[in-house]
Amino acid sequence: MKKEKRVVLLPKDAVMIAFVFVMLAILLVLPVSAAAPAAPVTIDPKTIPKYVNQITRPPPVWVPTSTGSADYYQINVTQFKQQILPNNPAVPGANFNNTTVWGYGGQAKDAVTGLSLGFVRNAPAGTFEATRGMPVRVQWKNDLTGSHLFAVDPTLHWADPNSICGPPPTCTLSPSVPPGTGMCMYDAALNMCMFMCPMGGGTCSPYPTGYNAAQSPVPIVTHLHGGEVPSASDGFPDAWWTSTGIHGADYNTLNAADTNAATFEYPNTQEPATLWYHDHALGITRINVMSGLAGFYLLRDPADTVGPLLPSGEFEVPLVIQDRTFKLNGDFWFPEVGLNPTIHPYWMPEFFGDTIMVNGLVWPNMNVKQGTYRFRLLDGSNARFYTLGFSNKMPFTQIGTDGGYLKSNVTLTELSIAPGERADILVDFSKLPVGTKVILTNTAKAPTPRGAPADPATTGQIMQFTVVATTGTPPVAFPALPAALNPTTLPGATFPTLPAPTKTRILTLQEVMGPLGPTEILLDGQKWAAPLSELPAQGTTEDWVIVNPTADTHPIHLHLIQFQLVSRQPFQVKKYQTDWTALNGMAPLMAPTVNVPSLTPYLQGKPVLPLPKEQGWKDTIQMYPGEVTTIRVRFAPQAGGTFTFDPKTGPGYVWHCQILDHEDNEMMRPYKVV
Repeated sequence: MKKEKRVVLLPKDAVMIAFVFVMLAILLVLPVSAAAPAAPVTIDPKTIPKYVNQITRPPPVWVPTSTGSADYYQINVTQFKQQILPNNPAVPGANFNNTTVWGYGGQAKDAVTGLSLGFVRNAPAGTFEATRGMPVRVQWKNDLTGSHLFAVDPTLHWADPNSICGPPPTCTLSPSVPPGTGMCMYDAALNMCMFMCPMGGGTCSPYPTGYNAAQSPVPIVTHLHGGEVPSASDGFPDAWWTSTGIHGADYNTLNAADTNAATFEYPNTQEPATLWYHDHALGITRINVMSGLAGFYLLRDPADTVGPLLPSGEFEVPLVIQDRTFKLNGDFWFPEVGLNPTIHPYWMPEFFGDTIMVNGLVWPNMNVKQGTYRFRLLDGSNARFYTLGFSNKMPFTQIGTDGGYLKSNVTLTELSIAPGERADILVDFSKLPVGTKVILTNTAKAPTPRGAPADPATTGQIMQFTVVATTGTPPVAFPALPAALNPTTLPGATFPTLPAPTKTRILTLQEVMGPLGPTEILLDGQKWAAPLSELPAQGTTEDWVIVNPTADTHPIHLHLIQFQLVSRQPFQVKKYQTDWTALNGMAPLMAPTVNVPSLTPYLQGKPVLPLPKEQGWKDTIQMYPGEVTTIRVRFAPQAGGTFTFDPKTGPGYVWHCQILDHEDNEMMRPYKVV
């Protein structure tokens, strides 16, 4: 395989890339003393005070507007200002005041006291506290009346509410697109119009001028990540809607709703788990989530025998970790020039912020009492992985992952999580003296696993814990946990515990390379709009064998179901890639089937079985480069049997890379249960 050429740009570099040749020309004719440094456009993260912001309690909890056969909620999405950076820094020229965000809003209560907080909107948002067996119905309302906060790249396959290129086959260019800055071409294989940069290496319209027809109105659609839900309520990428009443091709609503809203239902029949919700609109998920559209969804089970043993109230805190970069005015910064700007004017393969935010606060501190805390961790970043540990090297205990409790608890000193993954951990502060300060650290590279190391002064630090004297509610001691935490993993049985597969699918991850790096990333070499190829039968069990010849670790996420890890195994990357290309041609492919070489000749060593921290239900899992990762997928509830809904109806489901920048540029495929 041709060695990948990957360029990782810092924020200031990315903004200035369009001016590189001009600057070089100036430097050739001017003396060195005449070349002034470029003015900064983002805040230097090292000037941001750490541990000034305070996490004082868990995020607020949404309150249903009515209850009965289901809990009903009304949640809207708006733009507002929020304090994210600490106040009053001594940074000349920088503004650390309120940051412009998008967020979900609704009636909420305090997570600890239960007292009403009235209408609350926040980014990240409030938490749903759901009960197993009690359905939740949410009316999601789009009140985003302005433009996107960041550049919408119209050359990607995206929601496109204004039909910049349409309708096929004539593909007339929207008059809102500046003349000479783009063109439309008809793709007969896809039967769709595609917006492209000018032929012959021309430059697409620079942002912030950009394309007015792409910047507004804003499409949204909410996905409950990890939820076993009907496809009509799953947040299918083409089921979006705008504040102006424009709807995607697969828009639907459970009940009649305003044209700028839709009602979804979540059955809540699965195991208790840490789920989360976020926007999932086609081709713009990365910028909608970057703007703030995410929150926790905690599913509890009254019959759970482990839950009552665990810390609760103020001692149970969901923590979402996200990376951001800030403009001098305090707003979020996001790339405005693409890696291959003559192909995709704004899209970058990965976004890595230089500042860490936890629960919507930059580098916060949390005061903790001398006892045990339950932290429900979520990597809510676009692309950044985190390898977490404590600065004093103290151990902690993992009890759960994406889909609920592990088979049994495991003691760790570090834990790696990828975008979309969750980890349920217990941390015992009882042995630390009052006044002790402990930092939650990160040592993961960006991109993972072969990128730049985390900067110990910035992205290498997540948040601080300060041990304080106990007042008010006393903390609890570390619980006596049962040897078997999760009955659905059949205690005593060999993991994975799902039935033997009746079908095996071999699926290969692929990158399409341009002059400066990737132009798109693909699942099994196929684009989003290629013919449907994954059609699993309801109730059957399959092994998905995913081959990763790319340079990145890809967190692969399947909608509808939770699955189990079978094994990982190295393979001969170059030989396999050469033979795969000989069989199929260069990606992208548009065939309904992909030819797959027999894997046996390429495998190396022995399969690596799941570690104890991986022996649980997953909906998102890291697929390492140069390895074949096998997951066992049963298209049925975790406990077996049948779903309480028909998964065969509606628009279907998707599987994709949870690096949102990849997902938005073709690394997502639809699938349907038959």
